[in-house]
Amino acid sequence: MASRAVWTGQIRLSLVSIPVEIHSATKTGARVSFRQIHGPSGKRVRYEKSVPGIGPVKAEDILKGYELENDEYLLLEKDEVDAIKLETKKTLELVQFVGLTEIPPLYYDRPYYVVPTDDLAEDAYRVVRDALRQANKVGLGQLTMRGREHLCALRPCGDGILLETLHYADEIKEADPLFSQIEDDPADADLLEVATQLIDRKTGKFDAAAFTDHYDAALRDLIDQKRKSKKTPRARAGDDDAPSAENVVDLMSALKESLKKDGAKKASAKKAKPRAAGTKKSA
Repeated sequence: MASRAVWTGQIRLSLVSIPVEIHSATKTGARVSFRQIHGPSGKRVRYEKSVPGIGPVKAEDILKGYELENDEYLLLEKDEVDAIKLETKKTLELVQFVGLTEIPPLYYDRPYYVVPTDDLAEDAYRVVRDALRQANKVGLGQLTMRGREHLCALRPCGDGILLETLHYADEIKEADPLFSQIEDDPADADLLEVATQLIDRKTGKFDAAAFTDHYDAALRDLIDQKRKSKKTPRARAGDDDAPSAENVVDLMSALKESLKKDGAKKASAKKAKPRAAGTKKSA
């Protein structure tokens, strides 16, 4: 399945603009996932938006509510929010550069691949990629994607450029309340030496393929065993909203019957139509 861009715009470095697309670097559905099934009926459990005392509501009737106080909300129309104009909706300007190791790991959020949109953009794209690699730097900027403005870091990644969204400073919890109870005394020298030796012995190049999700593998084994067993309960949920096969057949029959009746009516109408006065039947 072809990758789909999640953002299309341009990277701007001073007076240079590079048309690019941004694609998610991670896959969804790579691990086992489950649907919730209602045991007695075998149908899928659905989630619908509802209001107490009213019941299910239409999507177009839902507004955005900003909580003020005492359970009071300021209501905003979707169009009002969408009308906010930000340059970062279409332009990611590199405004600062920092060292590769200067950004603490807890700031990193999600990775994305950045690709040039055409051959003309590729030349400038390669220049920025190679300049970042040669300087050992990360470029910082902001872009608006999926309804919010993200702080971003761009770095070389193989033949391309990797964009990683970052958390803003006010999104990071303070560590002091959690770490303050840990004593600040230095570790025992002998124990530290043994731990360092263990680290040195197990040091190697990072290879994510060397690690396996054992829980996912165990789930797949369980599912495989259950699939082979005739005793495993099964449910055919289907789509509750879709017409059944019988309904489709009945509908087709009804349409064909309607066409026949309509044709018969037109034919009989032609036969019964009186000739205009004064006209003669042709020989």
